[in-house]
Amino acid sequence: MDNDDAMIGRILSRREVIKLLGAAGATLLAGCAPATSTTSTVPTSAAAPTPALNAEAASAAALDSPTAQATAAAELATAEAANTAVASSEAAVPACVVRPEVTEGPYYVDVDLLRSDIRADATSGEVRAGAPLVVTFSVAQVNDGSCGPLAGATVEIWHCDAVGAYSGVSDRSFDTQGQTWLRGAQVTDANGIATFTTIYPGWYQGRAIHIHFKVSPSENQVFTSQLFFDETLSDQVFAQAPYAGRGQRNTLNSNDNIYDDLLLLTTTQTADGYAATFPIGIDLSTIGSGQGGGPGGPAPRS
Repeated sequence: MDNDDAMIGRILSRREVIKLLGAAGATLLAGCAPATSTTSTVPTSAAAPTPALNAEAASAAALDSPTAQATAAAELATAEAANTAVASSEAAVPACVVRPEVTEGPYYVDVDLLRSDIRADATSGEVRAGAPLVVTFSVAQVNDGSCGPLAGATVEIWHCDAVGAYSGVSDRSFDTQGQTWLRGAQVTDANGIATFTTIYPGWYQGRAIHIHFKVSPSENQVFTSQLFFDETLSDQVFAQAPYAGRGQRNTLNSNDNIYDDLLLLTTTQTADGYAATFPIGIDLSTIGSGQGGGPGGPAPRS
């Protein structure tokens, strides 16, 4: 089989996202302009001329003026307020970043399981072993110049277990048909949040560590992509059971044909395992049915 996925979507750049914030953002940025290049004019007396000063001395003399000091203080306050506003605006931007879309790959199975904890098989109840991982999706709607929480969207995830096997499929190295572990879906709440409890994914030859996901704002709209993990963290996890002893990985983020920085999870260690939040903006005008999406299939396994 060929590689798991191929890039098919587009990325909304940070510049485009800021533009989507509308006139309010533009006004904010315009308000910052005076702070970048302001000068003070010190009133001069019509009395006898004063000796010429070099630039450094002139600057010091100008600051001795009460009027100049007041003006400088006002300008400083304005600049600080503008910088704070810009920082607040930029902090809000990531939730509206539209991520790259990729094909679903060969191991997608529509199991129709609405659940938050996806570690167990729905029939047997057997829990898949691995380091606990909580992934929270923060889904926003980017549409018609606005950005806000997208409620009622279905978020579905699936990934391999600690030894690189997927449930519900038949492959030359495993047959897990009828099993449903590490698959499930959630519906975003009023704040656009959907949270899953799962395990840290394992690896297989030809692909970097990843989680597949779909976001469906409606029945006829599907956005499909993947999440990736920091390599240093993966090395730490894979040094422990049940991941250890499987040999050397041959594909990292750096040589995975689908990896993108915008799909990298920021993962933190918790008392029980690991946790990550993934903010994603969905541009309703650009996503389709999610059918097809190009060829898929992982590289041969070792």
